Amino acid sequence: MPGLFSDFQLKDVRLRNRIAISPMTQYSCGTDGIMNDWHLVHLGARAAGGAGLVVMEQLAVSPEGRMTPNCAGIWSDEQIPMLRRIADFIRSTGAVPGVQLGHSGRKGGITPPWDGYAQLPEDHPDGWESIGPSTIPYGGARFPRAARAADLQDIERLKGDFARGAERALRAGFEWVELHYAHGFLGANFLSPMANDRTDAYGNSSENRARFLHETLEAVRAVWPERLPLTARIGAFDYHEDSHTIEESIELVRGMAARGLDLIDISMGMNSDSGKAVPWTERGFMVPAATRIRQETALPVAVSWNLADPAYADALIREDQVDLVMLGRPTIANPHWPLYAALVLGQDAPYDMLPIQYGHALKRTRDEVNCGGFGPIPARQASR
Repeated sequence: MPGLFSDFQLKDVRLRNRIAISPMTQYSCGTDGIMNDWHLVHLGARAAGGAGLVVMEQLAVSPEGRMTPNCAGIWSDEQIPMLRRIADFIRSTGAVPGVQLGHSGRKGGITPPWDGYAQLPEDHPDGWESIGPSTIPYGGARFPRAARAADLQDIERLKGDFARGAERALRAGFEWVELHYAHGFLGANFLSPMANDRTDAYGNSSENRARFLHETLEAVRAVWPERLPLTARIGAFDYHEDSHTIEESIELVRGMAARGLDLIDISMGMNSDSGKAVPWTERGFMVPAATRIRQETALPVAVSWNLADPAYADALIREDQVDLVMLGRPTIANPHWPLYAALVLGQDAPYDMLPIQYGHALKRTRDEVNCGGFGPIPARQASR
């Protein structure tokens, strides 16, 4: 029976374990969208920590697809060299380099979280007009202004932007692509009746609201090699009374699978700044949705949100509920979370997942591993 530290094969790519680093936007580029040494160290540290897959933060497929003026992009060939440097380093540690392609949609042109995570002033020199399926504002005090509704010419351009982003990702050496269709961004906007009130072929019915997501996936699949995984993150639903339903998401995923999707990553829609409270503190609160989608679509599934307990994460794999666990903040707190999990679970040769520079040093002092900040680990497990 597979567990957290079983390998995972998808197409021609093999992950050394079922631990994936979730995309974590750093808001740390210049306005040119080019990554820098911060991103190299941030992502490289988590790759060196023993994860099987490291997915780079959402890269905007066009300049207006950024969230903030300091978000990373993949709309220009000038962005490729640093992306390649990061992907190469991730691969050198034994992890698989992945990338998330996305467009901010109605949440474009905002400030970083530490500056309020709100729309930039209309006269801001680095601001721009956001775009979405409709003019419906994201809402709340932070997002009062309407987006520009995409016309059919915009939609064709946007699909092409995603495809060109995938081509650049391939040239940069990534082996895993995830399309970001969740968290209130463009794909999620098209899917949600809270954000999409179009009356043409891209709105109204659930089938039409899924059309942009399906066609964008087809455009990417046409340029992304069949031997490499093409995945997507969707918002299964919103915690809101006007949300799309999980049944609609199941049909969406079935349609994506028919168009060449290899794995689905389950999260929330986040299409509104108001609504029912999200159960942020509940352990694995998106797991039931992920498990149901996995069962009803027969597609491999990844899931995130509150999975930091190694025994719980391991049980999700062993009980055949999900295929991968996506971890973000736990790996900010501890870039070597995979080693911590291996020690807690009593894995054989836990240090072998680390680069030799770290593994050798820690193996020599394994009886003192708690001095490394891993927290209380039973002595029997710490000494293995």
